[in-house]
Amino acid sequence: MSIKSISAKVFAAAVHAKTNKWAQNPIKSQEKVFRQLLKMAGNTAFAKAHSFSTIKTPQDFANQVPVRDYEELKPFVDRVVAGEPDVLWPCKPLYFAKTSGTTSGAKYIPLTKESMPEHIKAARNAILSYIHETGKSQFVDGKMIFLQGSPELEEKNGIQLGRLSGIVAHYVPEYLQRNRMPSWETNCIEDWETKVEAVIDETLKENMTVISGIPSWLQMYFERIVKRTGKKVGEVFPELDLLIYGGVNFEPYKSKFDALLGRPIDSIELFPASEGFFAYQDKQSEKGMLLLLDAGIFYEFIPADKFHDENPPRLTIGQVKTGINYVMIISTNAGLWAYNIGDTVAFTSTKPYRVIVTGRVKHYISASGEHVIGKEVEEAMKSTISKLKVVINEFTVAPQLDPPTGELPYHEWFVEMDDPISADQLESFKSTLDQEMRQQNSYYDDLIRGKVLQPLQIKILKTGAFQQYMKSIGKLGGQNKLPRLSNDRKIAGFFESKNHG
Repeated sequence: MSIKSISAKVFAAAVHAKTNKWAQNPIKSQEKVFRQLLKMAGNTAFAKAHSFSTIKTPQDFANQVPVRDYEELKPFVDRVVAGEPDVLWPCKPLYFAKTSGTTSGAKYIPLTKESMPEHIKAARNAILSYIHETGKSQFVDGKMIFLQGSPELEEKNGIQLGRLSGIVAHYVPEYLQRNRMPSWETNCIEDWETKVEAVIDETLKENMTVISGIPSWLQMYFERIVKRTGKKVGEVFPELDLLIYGGVNFEPYKSKFDALLGRPIDSIELFPASEGFFAYQDKQSEKGMLLLLDAGIFYEFIPADKFHDENPPRLTIGQVKTGINYVMIISTNAGLWAYNIGDTVAFTSTKPYRVIVTGRVKHYISASGEHVIGKEVEEAMKSTISKLKVVINEFTVAPQLDPPTGELPYHEWFVEMDDPISADQLESFKSTLDQEMRQQNSYYDDLIRGKVLQPLQIKILKTGAFQQYMKSIGKLGGQNKLPRLSNDRKIAGFFESKNHG
């Protein structure tokens, strides 16, 4: 065993002790974070606008600071983007994490000198937690892949911006630099298909022990390795001990990964976002991820079934229960206040507090990390039928992650129309709609360009198909609405089983 792997065990034990300290005192930990956030932001424009000086309790905070999503917080964010200091948080942010927007283009999520270290610490502690639990540390001597966005950054009014994963690449600790792959040059390749081939070129000859990334990206990397070598990934990399993933639900990928790897491999699930690093899997045998309660984030939880009420309850950590679906609201040391990130969670444990991500507040598709929302598919369809002068009755969209012919995954659009459509018209419909979707959502466009997804497919349904579906679930007529999109294939399965095509 090397000095590095021995040191990793010692470091892991120390971090475990610190983690236990706050995890065993969750309410006090959150109370401390709450007070620190209010104090540090006391002289900001946001604090003055919401009378932070009069806030003493979380209930005061809930009374004075309404829940907002990005669009609702945007007037304040726009001032920060324009270069104004002391708006949401003292001074200016270090970076903006640029993400796909909803109704107004790109989103600029601030990362501050206080919040940025928490992202790095959480990722580090996830690995150290695994080392402490399992006693396995030999993997630190091998090579580690972190599949991520380009680390090349732009600048906007003196503040650097880029994808979160690219920003994080600048913070890889020195003791990991010699182990880290791919090379900086390869990481800077924008075209994902080219990048994957370059990553394979660099890694096939190496002793890979840890591989980390979004499941859809990992799947593509693994498939290319199998195709190139004719061997399972676990055979190509016999010392591969650990997979680290996050960003999307892993379950749809699990059987595919098992087949590609060819042998069992431990894994760690993460719950990161541009807005904060919220949780990581701290036990291999436990369902759920440890919610980070001392990391500069104050959490509130709204029961999902009450979220749209006029005055829904905003619960603190000591008030939540297991098995209930909550909308997670965050206030952070990056200056996001009572911010709705759109995720819903459920607690699997309260000693300590562990969560699973259960979905989104609204209907969405993010099976490959694309974060497509209802408005985007509606706008894409609206523009397409306007350009092509076609008439449709109804539509919905579902991901197809495992096509029966083994081709790339895609979004499948189920469209009902009364008039027949020729093969040429259908092809035009598909290509136009796909281009409109790529303009609506930059993540979707990235996945198409990178050959992670293929362009969308359209299945034309018989007249009355959607009415039959709504009737089958007891929601025909009245105010009931068909979901425009879903992150699973429940609705798609109905049409397939009834042979509506």
